[in-house]
Amino acid sequence: MALVLLGLVLAVAAAGALAIARGEEPGGIEEVWIALLGAPDLGPVDFAALRRTPSRTDALACAADICPRAEADAVPPTYPVPGARLRDIVRAVAERQPRTALVFTDAWGEQDRYVARTAWLRCPDTVTVEIVGRGEGRSSLALYIRSQVGCPVPATSRVRLARWLDAIAAAAGTEAKQG
Repeated sequence: MALVLLGLVLAVAAAGALAIARGEEPGGIEEVWIALLGAPDLGPVDFAALRRTPSRTDALACAADICPRAEADAVPPTYPVPGARLRDIVRAVAERQPRTALVFTDAWGEQDRYVARTAWLRCPDTVTVEIVGRGEGRSSLALYIRSQVGCPVPATSRVRLARWLDAIAAAAGTEAKQG
């Protein structure tokens, strides 16, 4: 009986290793996550009503007037660029992030969603960005990262949040200096 159990454990481990190795290919770990948990895009966010997840596998950058019910990990600045331009900057930053894809864009609103995956296990995070006007030629954003799986380290979302905010600030700051 112990030998059968060991064989079963080894077979499951081998199948898991193969799925991880295949990554985004058919039969890879991304298909395993979808089969187990559903689509990786967790949907839109109502920032005004947002409450943080109890597990804190999420990360939030938002001003208190935009997210009055949620404690933010960071408050993004007001950038010296118009909202449409800030949205373009965010998209360019997202395109440079590894394993990140745009999955939804609101043509009439200001919210976009991306799915970003971790390197090894390809765990999906939904990254929701909403552009907020702050007066003539100025804008800010709300950025919320939610982990569908919460693996393997909860801090992944906060690290990703900091990386995105730094890249957005650098691009917006460079553009403001040139303008």
